Amino acid sequence: WGIKVYRVEVKNIMPPHDIREAMEKQMRAERERREVILLAEGEKKAAILKAEGIKESEILRAEAEKEVKIKEAEAEAEAIRMVEQAKADGIRMINAATPSDGCVQIRAFDTFLRAANSPTTQMVIPSDIQKLVGKTLEGSKGKK
Repeated sequence: WGIKVYRVEVKNIMPPHDIREAMEKQMRAERERREVILLAEGEKKAAILKAEGIKESEILRAEAEKEVKIKEAEAEAEAIRMVEQAKADGIRMINAATPSDGCVQIRAFDTFLRAANSPTTQMVIPSDIQKLVGKTLEGSKGKK
């Protein structure tokens, strides 16, 4: 083909006015489209981050509540263990002291009185209670 270019001349080519307007409208529309896309992506990321923050906050609050409940349950279990241990120690001490029948009867009578003095307790007392009390008192006087 043997074509040689020796000189290039650049001219200021002005397209017609209506073509220039169409090109400007197209460029403006493209810029607006990109702006809308960027704004939508930003709002989406913000909503996602906000939702993740709320989720993490709820998880942390639930974990804290769980820890509180565990600590309360452990404390209550320890209190129950201590009370039961004290009761067991008391029974061991009573067994070691080998109380007399009169002492046991007096304790039973005290317990009976405490139950009878409770405002919510209803009791049915047998008609021969005098005989029972008399025998208990005679038994305890004879052993003194």
